[in-house]
Amino acid sequence: MKRCIGLIVITLVLFSCKKQEDIWNERVESYNTAADFVENKTTADSLYTVQYLPTSTTKQIVKHQYYTLSYNEKFEQAEWVAYELKKEYLKNNNFKRPYFIEDPKVTTGSADWRNYKKSGYDKGHLCPAGDMEFSEDAYNDTFYTSNISPQQKEFNSGIWNRLEQKTRYWAEKYNDIYVVTGGILKDSDKKIGTEKVAVPKYFYKIILAKSGNEHKAIAFLVPNEKSDKSIYDFVVPIETLEKMTGIDFFPNLKNLKSSKAF
Repeated sequence: MKRCIGLIVITLVLFSCKKQEDIWNERVESYNTAADFVENKTTADSLYTVQYLPTSTTKQIVKHQYYTLSYNEKFEQAEWVAYELKKEYLKNNNFKRPYFIEDPKVTTGSADWRNYKKSGYDKGHLCPAGDMEFSEDAYNDTFYTSNISPQQKEFNSGIWNRLEQKTRYWAEKYNDIYVVTGGILKDSDKKIGTEKVAVPKYFYKIILAKSGNEHKAIAFLVPNEKSDKSIYDFVVPIETLEKMTGIDFFPNLKNLKSSKAF
């Protein structure tokens, strides 16, 4: 009889944990800003990614296990992808590269990978697979089509790759950083595929770190083209990106300034 009671208790605990996880996922996906989330006094093991969550112009925020995105159906890609990059995440594992698939969490449907076929553009990761090699599940999660954008091949393998490598350097330097990245989406952008996936003329990346009790950030705006320039030639104020996108990138951090001193 005691054994039966023990099994019942364990089952109830496991059910309760699963239920709490489901509630967490539902609540994160239902709020459009971190301010909304905090205002409703929702708690979890870590509020890091929620605390720094940007606003969404589309109100379609999708949370995966290790990154969050705001999907823009009009342009068939994310307007931003945000994720935490810890020093201990920096691993080099020889995972098998999976195929890109549509994101089941995007209610409007993310673009089919075939839109990129014979387009002349790379399927450029926003949250890089290389940042998620600490776990095969995390790595595979970056191969949703909601996490890619059309990029010039020389851009993707060149300056954008250099900026991604520098981002990993900062993760090691500061132990824990927060990254927000995406394309500047405009009606005038070239479109590819049957679903008219927009080709951004510029991509941005913002890196945020906490130093003591203060936050510091650096922001980049890079043309979607080959470039041999230094990444520091493309540093811009966060306010510039906010004016271009209509996104408040850090609504919970007042008076946050970005600079080259990072």
